[in-house]
Amino acid sequence: MLIGILQTGHALPEVRDKTGDFDAMFERLLGGRDFTFRTWDVVDMDFPNSVEAADGWLITGSKHGAYEDHPFIPPLEGFIRSAYAKRVPMVGVCFGHQIIAQAMGGKVEKFHNGFGLGRQTYTYGTEEIALNAWHQDQVITAPDMATTVITNGFCQHAGLLYDDRIFTMQPHPEFDATMIQGLIDIRGYGVGDEQRLAYAQSNIDKPTDSARVAEDIGDFFLMARASADKAAAEAEAQAAKGTSSGAGA
Repeated sequence: MLIGILQTGHALPEVRDKTGDFDAMFERLLGGRDFTFRTWDVVDMDFPNSVEAADGWLITGSKHGAYEDHPFIPPLEGFIRSAYAKRVPMVGVCFGHQIIAQAMGGKVEKFHNGFGLGRQTYTYGTEEIALNAWHQDQVITAPDMATTVITNGFCQHAGLLYDDRIFTMQPHPEFDATMIQGLIDIRGYGVGDEQRLAYAQSNIDKPTDSARVAEDIGDFFLMARASADKAAAEAEAQAAKGTSSGAGA
């Protein structure tokens, strides 16, 4: 299964030699599955020719806001809506989570209560999980067709499921301690919240459930692709039946 990575930003240059860029982080996260990967740098206006150029799509994080005026955002929103309409599976993380929600009718804003930084705990179905985060922007209003599946007291819509077509989340299962440390060291000055930065630093070496969530992302891609293929086969069979009935009339 070919996963197309739509890269909407780049990892910090200061840590990229250790972590790789965002696409490399996701390739590691989803390693061990029968997936191959190809990256399109959509932030630089490098878009696929079709939503069917890959078997599934993954939209990365970004330093940009989904609500900001950047050339790549309108075509990316159109791509998202087209992928949903054609049932091509899609996963979004952080900015990817936000831009998908916005494209599908939700609302994204800079959260009035500041940043979520470092290791955070979330309710995920009936479980409690821990994942790394680094964000102030949030999905404030979820799209009508989306169901909230990950949440906590700071971020109500931390994970959304759009039927069997799209799965998104605000936290970063692809971020390890090296990436969070880099963000603290390099971008921490812009946060303006020493208490939350101290919290992120003190929890940096605690384990997260990234591997657990990676399994769910991989399973979602396979399930959603199978569901899309089944729907396409049923539609083709129905069309053939209709053609056959028409020919016999």
